[in-house]
Amino acid sequence: MSASIGVSIERIFEVLKNVKDPEIDSVSIIDLGMVAEVIVEGNNVKITLLPTFLGCPALEFIKMNTVNAVLKLPKVEAVEVEFVFHPPWTSDRITEQGHVNLKKFGIAPPPRYLEEDGSWHVDCAYCGSSYVSMENIFGPTACRSILYCKSCKNVFEAMKPVSTLM
Repeated sequence: MSASIGVSIERIFEVLKNVKDPEIDSVSIIDLGMVAEVIVEGNNVKITLLPTFLGCPALEFIKMNTVNAVLKLPKVEAVEVEFVFHPPWTSDRITEQGHVNLKKFGIAPPPRYLEEDGSWHVDCAYCGSSYVSMENIFGPTACRSILYCKSCKNVFEAMKPVSTLM
């Protein structure tokens, strides 16, 4: 009788790179830094995710897409996905590739730092200009704002910075 050999954590992370945010399909849950932990016990997988925002309407879709993607791996029998709020997700968890992919979608990534006065500045998602103005702090979702580029004359969205220091 041979013991069952589970799937590797590395392979699971490869698969999770293809699980996209349902609202921003150029960015994966890996790109967003949502994956907090992956545990493999035999042929069972438990994935802990950090929601980007409390009350995000896409969480159930993300959970379903994560489960479905990992279940396609050979030998995986069960997948459990749990959302946790501690530690909290922060925008500094977004990977370099995530920043690139947000721009491809037309969303400026969150700034990597806040000014001393607590303000934040982003560059245009289209032309890269810093000559932008905030049109509305409230964007189409809780995690985005609407800005206007005075150089290329485009309206664009920017992800809001989220920090544990705010």
